[in-house]
Amino acid sequence: MTGTEAAKLKDELTPMGGQRAGNADGSIPAWTGGQTEPVAGFKNGGRRPDPFAADKPLYSVNAQNIERYADKLTDGTKAMLKRYPQSYRIDVYPSRRTAAAPQWVYDNTFKNATSAKLVAGTAGPMVEGAYAGIPFPIPKSGAEVMWNHRMRWRGEAFRWDVNQYQVSADGRRVLVNNGAGDNQIPYYFRSQSADKWNGDLMHVRIVNAGPPIRAGEALLARINANDEKTEAWVYLVGQRRVRKLPNPCCDTPAPQTAGIMTFDEMEGFTGRMDRYEWKLLGKKEMLIPYNSNRTLLPTKDEDVVGANHLSPDHVRWELHRVWEVEATLANGKRHPSARSIFYVDEDSWHVVLADRWDAQGQLARTIWQIPYVMPDVPAVTTVTFGMYDLLAGTWYANGIFNSKSEQYRVMSPYPEGTFSPDALAGQSLR
Repeated sequence: MTGTEAAKLKDELTPMGGQRAGNADGSIPAWTGGQTEPVAGFKNGGRRPDPFAADKPLYSVNAQNIERYADKLTDGTKAMLKRYPQSYRIDVYPSRRTAAAPQWVYDNTFKNATSAKLVAGTAGPMVEGAYAGIPFPIPKSGAEVMWNHRMRWRGEAFRWDVNQYQVSADGRRVLVNNGAGDNQIPYYFRSQSADKWNGDLMHVRIVNAGPPIRAGEALLARINANDEKTEAWVYLVGQRRVRKLPNPCCDTPAPQTAGIMTFDEMEGFTGRMDRYEWKLLGKKEMLIPYNSNRTLLPTKDEDVVGANHLSPDHVRWELHRVWEVEATLANGKRHPSARSIFYVDEDSWHVVLADRWDAQGQLARTIWQIPYVMPDVPAVTTVTFGMYDLLAGTWYANGIFNSKSEQYRVMSPYPEGTFSPDALAGQSLR
């Protein structure tokens, strides 16, 4: 990319690459800097408030009026509206462009615009020449958009304490995990120079407190930009030892989801780039979950985790512009999802929604993430995510904070060795 094109990040585009102006009818406002002022009285680690609690829905979309808004809905959203006409709806609130990042992230994103490129790697196209910022703020391909998602800004480190649920087709809610997670994003370490970065995108360690059958279990993952170098380990209580997972990727069921979701469905998409052929379909205005801090407000998990889906009363939807990326299974590769479409927020670069079709061409699964506004980071980020199985009727939700007194704590980078197999064993013994 030329310096002339990158200069658009100073005026026409936001510092992260979103379109700075609003849309023609004003239903999407202009970006004016994002949300960087925390709600008065908020303390890091405490229950997170909703800065827009006074907002009222502009309208609701349900099975009866779905056609009126069809061009703004993903196929997965339409399928849920039709499958659960009595209970599923989306409440649409005023759109707010809250995404923000520190100035140093903006500065690095500007540098990346002219230095980052995709190169051939053993696990598909890889990013070269980027650090501590969005690599492709003015993307030219579907692969570049997906790398922006994988290298999105969400802080340097954070800790959360969550419950995770599997819900059966008949509405039985099963707690599959109650655990605390320590996370850090080495790609965004401000104190580290680009030449010292070893390619690790994220370190995560989850230690289970429950349910009783899983108490003491733990998972450790070191996710690398070169997926050949991604590693994961589990601590098994019965064996009192740490074991390395043989294939923490792609269509392998993720153990922390009780096998409901695959590794590459976690957080919208976390997988090898060579598994698919990527096509950029363009940018469009869509109704997506956004700024949904209202999801955090109820104090009981069951108020949010319903029989067949998240409670519509506690999910905020807004109209935003998203990049639409199609992924088609590459020749010689295997995966239950032969085709997928990902919807990536232009401001934060999160995959917010995704639909997946099986080998028979059936729309089989729809993936979602709930973006929260966190002015103290500052960022719009996602921790609550999940999947609805449109064929079986089962579903999964990760990142349910409601019964927790501490929801999401912003941290400094952890001490060296925290995310090692030896530390996992020491943390998990019981």
